[in-house]
Amino acid sequence: MGSTKNLGLVIRGEDIFQEEDYGKPISERLSQILRRNVSKNDYANIAIRSNVSFSTIRDVVYRTNSLTKSNATAICLLMHAAFENSMAYKLRAEADIIFLNNLLNV
Repeated sequence: MGSTKNLGLVIRGEDIFQEEDYGKPISERLSQILRRNVSKNDYANIAIRSNVSFSTIRDVVYRTNSLTKSNATAICLLMHAAFENSMAYKLRAEADIIFLNNLLNV
């Protein structure tokens, strides 16, 4: 669902993460948000774009691998995809509410 291609956007790990974030798993909250809002296709597309393996990205998201400077760009791209996806889910939910409200005459 997330479309991170052709954005002209450069996302760099050093712009989002601080030095003390490296060498540790990402936060539980970020992990939950990413798991909830990205698909396997997002993982695959970001793995290709960032030259970080699908399994490394997955392991960082599931907190079984630490954030490193080499995988941080992939995680930042995943965060961007999660943001786009969550906005799309919100818009779709709002449209569904309006539709159902009209059907139910609430």
